Amino acid sequence: MSLAMVPLGRTGTTVSELAFGTWRFGRQADDGEVEVGRDRAHELLDAYAAAGGNFIDTADMYGDGASETYIGEWLEARDREDFVVASKVFWPTREDANGRGLNRKHLRRQMDRILDRLGTDYVDLLYIHRWDDETPVEEFMRTLDGFVRDGKVNYLGTSTLEPNAWKVVKANELADKRGYEPFKVAQPRYNAVNREIEGNYLDMCADYDIGVVPWSPLAGGFLTGKYARDERPPADSRAANDQRFADSYLTPSNFDALEVIEEVAEAVGASPAQVSLAWLMHHPQVTAPIIGARTVDQLGENVVAADIELTNEQFKRISTAKRHLSA
Repeated sequence: MSLAMVPLGRTGTTVSELAFGTWRFGRQADDGEVEVGRDRAHELLDAYAAAGGNFIDTADMYGDGASETYIGEWLEARDREDFVVASKVFWPTREDANGRGLNRKHLRRQMDRILDRLGTDYVDLLYIHRWDDETPVEEFMRTLDGFVRDGKVNYLGTSTLEPNAWKVVKANELADKRGYEPFKVAQPRYNAVNREIEGNYLDMCADYDIGVVPWSPLAGGFLTGKYARDERPPADSRAANDQRFADSYLTPSNFDALEVIEEVAEAVGASPAQVSLAWLMHHPQVTAPIIGARTVDQLGENVVAADIELTNEQFKRISTAKRHLSA
C-alpha cells in the first residue's frame, strides 16, 4: 500500500495522510537506555518512506536534539524536496535566562541549530511548542515572520495550545494587522477519548483555515486495547508505572468508548488501534494524525489504518461515544 497525499490545511503543500512522529528518537528512558537509537531510527524512516510517507515531525528538544540529527543524517542520502519536515521550538535548551520560550534571542539561536542538525536550509513547518506568556506576541510573531521571509521556514504552526483558542486568534489577528505570516497548522492532542478540542478550538481552526495535525492519536496506548476494565494493567505498561496516566485514562467512560471502538474493529477486521487512527483520518478537519513507533512492525500496523473504510454509522458511533457518556 502507499499512503495518500492530502492538503496541509489550506496551504499549497501536500503531505501524506499519516505523519511520522520522532519524539522517541534519541530519548533516554527511565532505565537509562536510549529508546530509539540511530540505526533503528533510520530503519523506521526507511519503512515510513517505503509506505509513501513524507511528513516527518520532530522538535528541537526531542532526544536533546538527537531526533533532528538522526533525521538530518537520514536525509543526506535522499532528495530533501521529497519530504515535508516539521520541528518545534519553546522548551529550555540551555540554563541561561534566555534559553527557553519564544523570546527573539532564543528563537533565532534555535532556528540556526534546528537547520544545522537537520542539515537543511529550511523547515517546511515550524511550530511554537507552547505559548509564552512572558514574551509579547508582537515580538515572537515578528521574529517567526522573519524566518518565513528569509526562507528558513515555509509555514508556521502551534502545538498543544488547546483549549486556549483565543491565544491563536490573538496571534493571527495581529499577524493579519501587521502583514505577518499567520499560524496555518495546529498540533493539538486529539483522539477518541481526549475530546477537549471539540467545540471552540476546532471551530476556531475551521474559521481561520487552520489544518489540524493531532498528536497522541492512540491516547498514549490506551486505544490499542492493551488495558482491560477492572484488571491490573500489565507490569511493563505505562499505566502500571505512571499513576497520573492511570487516573486519567483507566476510567469507566473511557472503557465504554473503547468498547465501541473494539466492536467496530471486530466488524471491519482490524485492531482497535487501527480503527482509532482511521476514525481520525475520516474526520473532515483532520489533516494527518501523527503516529509514533518503536519498531518497524508497529509502524506497519499503524499504516494499515489508511486502508480501513468506516461507514458513516461507524464513524458517528465512535464520535458520539465519549461525548454522550461524559455529558
